[in-house]
Amino acid sequence: MAPDLGNDSCMPRTIWKGALNFGLVNVPVGLYSATQDKTVHFNQFEEGTSDRVRYKKVNERTGVEVPAGKIVKGYDLGGGEYVLLTDEELDAAEPEKSKLIEITDFVDLEQIDPVYYRSTYYLAPEGEAANKAYALLRQVMRDANKVAIGTVVMRNKEYPVAIRPDADVLKLETMYFADEIRSPTKDFPELPSADQVTDREVQMAGLLLESMESDWNPEKYQDTHRLQLEAIIEAKRQGNEIVTGTEAQPASTKVVDLMEVLSASIDSVKAGRQPAKKAAPRTTTKKAVAKRPTPIKKTAKAAKPKAPARRKAS
Repeated sequence: MAPDLGNDSCMPRTIWKGALNFGLVNVPVGLYSATQDKTVHFNQFEEGTSDRVRYKKVNERTGVEVPAGKIVKGYDLGGGEYVLLTDEELDAAEPEKSKLIEITDFVDLEQIDPVYYRSTYYLAPEGEAANKAYALLRQVMRDANKVAIGTVVMRNKEYPVAIRPDADVLKLETMYFADEIRSPTKDFPELPSADQVTDREVQMAGLLLESMESDWNPEKYQDTHRLQLEAIIEAKRQGNEIVTGTEAQPASTKVVDLMEVLSASIDSVKAGRQPAKKAAPRTTTKKAVAKRPTPIKKTAKAAKPKAPARRKAS
């Protein structure tokens, strides 16, 4: 059986427990991650062996390993100068730990630029006694179409948060502070202005946009890189050698061809042919002729080889 790569079937664990404060009402809640990382992770080995590569923290001058208890933190002032801080000094600056998310404002969701969002969590009621107050807050926020704003201290860091309701659960978004958001006009002072395009070009691009409109369907989009990695790993596990072709880079659209490309794109969509997409690298397999490297230690007993299962297209 192929390994279930990048998947986490475990139940979500509580990241934080406390109460959601709404006026004089406290709702006991738990915070759970709303997403899971399905990235394929690798360990490192010395080539031709089954020996793992490990990292050590060493003194860059002497090359001697430094024990954890002897390591302090330093802030880089530039020019080779540092301000060294002890754990006690760092502890003095940490935000006060709190088990309370106090709602300070209710705002319209459309007023929040998505660039402020960090990570999404689920807020679930903790205990049967919290169910009624939780359901009340969720319902009143849905009826008013409002998002609650507050702050939370989590993992020794303070975050502004936005809490938004849906049909089943309250979702909490940790956010960036305003001074953490970069200014695009400062970083990119030569961004093109609106007067660089003609009314006809805008009209033509609008027609293309309308022809490609559809309902949001997240199942339509897949991590093709992860799927290809899983296929390569499974083929290698079955004793195949991987041969990968090179991918040609797509040519950028020339400004002089913009109207022609827009018109051709509209015709293509109308004819039921989507514009050409970036081709995935071709991967073929052949039986390995070279001697296999030393097998990895402590591996599970290999199953009988069988062809990787085909993935159903979405």
